[in-house]
Amino acid sequence: MAWLGPLNKKRILASMHFFGYNNDRFPVSYDRIKERNFNVTKSRKTAPPARINDKSGGVVWDLTTYFPSFNGPEMKIFQKDLRADLVQLLEKARNLPDLTASDQAAWESVFLEVENLMVRMTHISSYIGCLSAADASNEDVAREEGALSLLEAEFAKLDVELKRSLKSASDDVFKKFTSRRKLIGAEEALRRTRFEAQRTMSTPEETLSADLGVDGIMGWGRLYEKLSGKLEFEFEKADGTKEWKPMAQRHSLMEDADPFVRRSAFTGGNAAWEKVADIAAAALNHISGTRLVLNGHRRIDHFLDVALFQASISRETLDAMMAAVRKNIELPRRMVRLKARSLGLPNLGWQDMDAALPFESGKSFTWQEGRDLVETAFRKVFPELADFLKMALERGWVESEKRAGKRPGAFCTGSPLIKEGRVFMTFTGSLGDASTLAHEIGHAYHSDVMKDMRPYAQGYPMTLAETASTFAEMILNDGMLADPKVDDVQKASVLNMDIGNGIAFLLNIPVRFEFEKSFHEERQRGEVSVGRLKELMVEKQREIYGDTLAMDWEDPYFWASKLHFYITGVTFYNFPYTFGFLLSRGLFARFKAEGAAFLPKYREFLRLSGSCQAEEVAKRSLGVDLTQMAFWNEAISSLEESVNQFESILPRVGLVK
Repeated sequence: MAWLGPLNKKRILASMHFFGYNNDRFPVSYDRIKERNFNVTKSRKTAPPARINDKSGGVVWDLTTYFPSFNGPEMKIFQKDLRADLVQLLEKARNLPDLTASDQAAWESVFLEVENLMVRMTHISSYIGCLSAADASNEDVAREEGALSLLEAEFAKLDVELKRSLKSASDDVFKKFTSRRKLIGAEEALRRTRFEAQRTMSTPEETLSADLGVDGIMGWGRLYEKLSGKLEFEFEKADGTKEWKPMAQRHSLMEDADPFVRRSAFTGGNAAWEKVADIAAAALNHISGTRLVLNGHRRIDHFLDVALFQASISRETLDAMMAAVRKNIELPRRMVRLKARSLGLPNLGWQDMDAALPFESGKSFTWQEGRDLVETAFRKVFPELADFLKMALERGWVESEKRAGKRPGAFCTGSPLIKEGRVFMTFTGSLGDASTLAHEIGHAYHSDVMKDMRPYAQGYPMTLAETASTFAEMILNDGMLADPKVDDVQKASVLNMDIGNGIAFLLNIPVRFEFEKSFHEERQRGEVSVGRLKELMVEKQREIYGDTLAMDWEDPYFWASKLHFYITGVTFYNFPYTFGFLLSRGLFARFKAEGAAFLPKYREFLRLSGSCQAEEVAKRSLGVDLTQMAFWNEAISSLEESVNQFESILPRVGLVK
């Protein structure tokens, strides 16, 4: 995948932004999509209402508008045609010379057919992904996932040819090409493809890199996934007995209101990571080492250049944001101190940062109560978003049932072919689950706003992917805090989540960012040992958290336990979260100040998110300059209201005197 990194299911032809980081759907209104591809759903315009499980209260989504049945004749014909068309197009592209003034029509045809194929690939990938998440043990679905991987490898080879076509094209030739009538709206995708192409190796070298990546950098990523997936740790209970728990349960235990449970999960987990630290360190060194070697061959000056390209921002913007975080760091540190008071602790250890308040496990919501909570908050200030939520639920686009066999987590996906989205989650009755519903519906709404744009203009970078989702969460939180029917205990829980987000995005993420920067700098000189990795991590935690972090309760193995460091398809998978969080807060502050008059600008912001650089999106839709600290300072300062509210409510709920 050239300098964007290896291929995976969420990053097919990533330079052209076909897949968003959340695999959001890309509805299509483009006349080159073959009519036969709609045959699977032509007889049914929308899905039937979701089935409600009376026992759990959750809903089960309907996927029959993708295909009437899994592995049925419609699905098999669809897959066969997709494979055949991909092979044919790859052969066609390989036989064309590089783009010049005389062969623009031929390459236009190729790029349009790629757009066609990507829409179809998104459709089948979304469908298989939904089935896999809903029934993780289904071996038939797992086999189809393997078949998708083979298709992705072919797309990677097609990506090499697309870049080859643009690599040597002159500015005049490229300008003429992007001005062709059938490519209107695809300019940003083509610009990014050319920009990346000019930083690639030769076609044979890139093809070799793609082939080696399967057993190379991606192999190290898969090794880490297997290691972390099978790893267990010894958990000590309050009565002194011990039991083995999967590492996947560790984080939820460190959210427990009981400090003994948190500490036991933390120490037991790190004891397990210590035993496999050499393997984790080898994976981390070889993933980053591969990137650095390829960067050198591709004439990429700095390892952050790749991350900035993937994030679709400039170094100036990143520096402005991180400078603002540094300048205002006492605000999130105040949050840590306040949270420590709420837990009755002098300061917090690493294991305490996500702790629930002592009473948070008391209130449980039914599914109906949870969805009503979200819809009511939306309806008061953003009726269009409330209508969208209602429509998604009525059409069976949401999966929330609590049952065995489902994968953990939540996501939004969808198909451009049928112009429908899907939201996956598991509703257990917590306030956090209601917040998850709001978050994922925000993602789905983002894609819906873009549904009339061509696919080339509908993908967006991770920096902008979290905007609509976080914005929707903030509407829910704001609505609950303003509702007189919501008691102080629930409001304290809402504020605790808000405070937790501030700590995570303004302290935890900067720790990851600073650690990765230092690690890459040292990795350029050779492999970094386990001991040095531990030292670097503790140094950065102390540097960012200051004295708010309890002495001797840092996490020296955070580099090993955090999956984000081992994602092979995206480098520096950290700062975009802070970017999206603060951008959303900045937008929400303007929404509160301007009211309904802000919403047309907000919609335009979402529509443009795949059409230009993040800075240009903000400037054109909102008149905001992201390269200056002023916007980021304002976004961070908006958290002061939550901090003050949390401080004032704690005595009323009996947590501090």
